[in-house]
Amino acid sequence: MTLLRIPLNQSSMQNPLRQLSAPPRVVKSSCGKSKLISECITVAVEEEARVPSLRTGNGKSKEVIGWESKVLVGTYARAPLVLESGRGCKLYDVDGKEYLDMSSGIAVNSLGHGDPDWLLTVMKQASKLTHVSNVYYSIPQIELAECLVARSFADRVFFCNSGTEANEAAIKFSRKFQRHSHPDEKHPATEFISFINSFHGRTMGALALTSKEHYRIPFEPVMPGVTFVEYGNIEATRKAITRGKTAAVFVEPLQGEGGIHSATMEFLQFLRGACDEAGALLVFDEVQCGLGRTGHLWAHEAYSTFPDIMTLAKPLAGGLPIGAVLVTEKVASAISPGDHGSTFAGSPLVCHAALAVMEKISNPGFLASVAKKGSYFKQKLNQKISGNPHVKEVRGSGLILGIELDVSASPLVEACRNKGLLILTAGKGDVVRLVPPLIISEQELDQAVDILSDALAVLEEGTSSKKFWFPAAVV
Repeated sequence: MTLLRIPLNQSSMQNPLRQLSAPPRVVKSSCGKSKLISECITVAVEEEARVPSLRTGNGKSKEVIGWESKVLVGTYARAPLVLESGRGCKLYDVDGKEYLDMSSGIAVNSLGHGDPDWLLTVMKQASKLTHVSNVYYSIPQIELAECLVARSFADRVFFCNSGTEANEAAIKFSRKFQRHSHPDEKHPATEFISFINSFHGRTMGALALTSKEHYRIPFEPVMPGVTFVEYGNIEATRKAITRGKTAAVFVEPLQGEGGIHSATMEFLQFLRGACDEAGALLVFDEVQCGLGRTGHLWAHEAYSTFPDIMTLAKPLAGGLPIGAVLVTEKVASAISPGDHGSTFAGSPLVCHAALAVMEKISNPGFLASVAKKGSYFKQKLNQKISGNPHVKEVRGSGLILGIELDVSASPLVEACRNKGLLILTAGKGDVVRLVPPLIISEQELDQAVDILSDALAVLEEGTSSKKFWFPAAVV
């Protein structure tokens, strides 16, 4: 058993769960050597499922939801579910109910919940050094950058804290590159091309690249100079890309929030050539579809096409906040000290956690297993649910799949949650998005298919065929 002793910080806040807190769990670890990290509470890691500490009846969830409504800004349209613990692909709420997690914290928890190697890595680094800022050097940051460069097209890396921050940095880098490349021009290229159904983030620059109007309209005017083109339409895109005006083209090789739409090889290869011809940069947003999700380490590897810039985030640090911008040397050469930065980005703790994730996900055997399970899952879904009159299509790649319906997916999401399965929506609220942990077993995939199949009956119970946008809390 490996024992990790963590200090407990007592808060004076009136937490309705405090009187119900159970003693810390002492469980088994696959690691052999014991190491005491600090004092006060002993915690260890087990490989089998963890039993939740709270089994208090349905009333506790309502109490927590009421508590939340008094202290947080109402930016999220949450599901009425209070999650308390997790292990592998299973989650447990405060009332003790078990759920099969096919959402992965919105495609973040690729290694599932409580991966023992990741957890021990985080605990070890937390006991040593957590944060120093970017005023100083730190070894985990350099090691992670070296790892990403070695496994990608890139020559250099910039770290930030989220996907939207990564895309903000890519916007700035693209404009700085154009100014650097054309020092004698009074007005170098500053405009961008993005695509219908795209999602690039919620900060003002990334928001301007996001096509869905309901995200942008409340905050307009956003950054000007963005043209939206139909995803996959080569001729329309050819007309839109303009030398001297287009600084960069932003594209997701597989659109996640937009409805699980995959690009074609012809389209991405066209974009590469068109950007080169116009002197524009090609930016691949792989915040959701990258890092093993499609069965390739990078989604664009399936297309034999490489960008000038790639943005990453969600699964990179196993649940801790991180973003990364990978760039070629020609882009990096345009960036000078002070052009961009972040206080928290690339901390020793987060980078060390990301190294543990990269070590597992980049393993060829691991990636092959994702591709195999993805094919198995898609086949099972087609066998069991494609005959339903409301199911239009099952699409996607690897373990990022979408089920397009001819009605709103929200009743199905709720019915699945009631049956112990957590899924997401996408598109116009008419697509079920399935992004399970990449460690999921075929038996758990079978369980998910069975629940989905049973829950489809809810679509016959007077649901409207009107399509709508799912609340902006889920991306």
